[in-house]
Amino acid sequence: STMRKRKTTDSPHSSPGLSEGKEKLRLKQEVGLISGVSLIAGTMIGSGIFMSPEWVLHHMGSPASSLLIWAACGLLAMFGALSYAELGTIIKESGGEYIYILRIFGSFPAFLFAYTSVILVRPAGLAAVCLSFAEYAVAPFYPGCSSPQVVIKCTAAACMLLLTIINCLNVRLATSIMNIFTAAKLLALLVIVVGGLVLLAKGQTQSFENAFQNTTAGIGAVGVAFYQGLWSYDGWNNLNYVTEELKKPEVTLPRAVMIAIPLVTCLYLLVNMSYLAAMTPSELLSSGAVAVTWGDKVLGRWAWLISLSVALSTFGSSNGTFFSGGRVCYIAAREGHMPDILSMAHVRCLTPSPALLFTSAVSLIMIISGSFTSIVNRGRFMAWLFYGITISGLLYLKIKKPELPRSYKVPIIIPIIVLLVAVYLVLAPIIDQPQMEILYIVLFIFSGVILYFPLVRFKCHPRFLQRVTLHLQLFLEVAPTTRDAN
Repeated sequence: STMRKRKTTDSPHSSPGLSEGKEKLRLKQEVGLISGVSLIAGTMIGSGIFMSPEWVLHHMGSPASSLLIWAACGLLAMFGALSYAELGTIIKESGGEYIYILRIFGSFPAFLFAYTSVILVRPAGLAAVCLSFAEYAVAPFYPGCSSPQVVIKCTAAACMLLLTIINCLNVRLATSIMNIFTAAKLLALLVIVVGGLVLLAKGQTQSFENAFQNTTAGIGAVGVAFYQGLWSYDGWNNLNYVTEELKKPEVTLPRAVMIAIPLVTCLYLLVNMSYLAAMTPSELLSSGAVAVTWGDKVLGRWAWLISLSVALSTFGSSNGTFFSGGRVCYIAAREGHMPDILSMAHVRCLTPSPALLFTSAVSLIMIISGSFTSIVNRGRFMAWLFYGITISGLLYLKIKKPELPRSYKVPIIIPIIVLLVAVYLVLAPIIDQPQMEILYIVLFIFSGVILYFPLVRFKCHPRFLQRVTLHLQLFLEVAPTTRDAN
């Protein structure tokens, strides 16, 4: 059978004191439609729209072509999310790409994804968002000069630790914070949109005259511009990571996608037009923080509101990224691809706290050593490689397994378009501007082979790990979980 059989969810190292005589633990279904829309929109609207516009314009060369990239990125995110919605109604399990690759292609490619995602992609993305939150949060305390890197990194680390506490305590608390911060950031973007519309009504349209002049034509430059734009749309697939925690996933998943992504795309286009109404392309390119420069020009002494809004926005986004990112680690451990302790949940809070703590620890290492732009480019390359593999899995199911029950179907042309774009985004930078860091990324992915065969395939586990797992269970107050039988 193409769809792999589900493994048992009992841990062989379960602690008698925590699991005997008790009903099996499972994560609660706490995420409804509003929380689902907030998880997608709230994660997507993070630092990207406040930091990426200058980079998209830099690589594309003209205002009109950069706006086309923003619109194309939104359309691509929509197509990708609709394709994932169908996968989510066929395979009703949490874990996103990991669980889809596992059920369709088997254990080895799924392990490579989990290894890459848990160790590098998710923590790196989370570190990038926390660093951008810190930059905006500390900027008001250092007017007229750049903030010290030590202060930025300490603030980012504090943000990371606060998110860890929130998400380990309560799922409902984490989703409530997501809802509140999503409302706040939508309000902040509306302020920028309205300000831009006022400027356009007053006739400040010089940026849109000869709008295609100096457009870049190289495929590599367009690919890198896509990477920077897609960073701002990152999170379109977040709801698929928490499918088991959704109320009525077969209805909630497609509806949340169809509400959240068009809303975000329209806002992004209007915000970019507002930036270009307030600044000339050369001013925008020389701005270190586009939104803050916009605030200085348009809001005057109220410009501090923009810094505050961006800080709130990036905090909300990092909360959504952390919420979903910890689930990949948790599900991979539940399937035997990570240490057993990471597949357990807190006996009272019913949160996957060991997986969240591990994600937090790796992200803190990235914060200490990372830089925003390099993290984005590395993360996007790896992400689109696995998006392409996942979408090819959907095409396989549509062609070879049309009889599988699914409550939602996407037209086959949509996943074909997403797959073609994914291939382009992976190959374009390699062909146009080959860099050593891409070779390092590929080597890192395949270094997972060294771990897969002894630890997963042949299950050569040192005996002391059982004792370590037992002590960690008692210390963290966690126990094995079971998935929802849906």
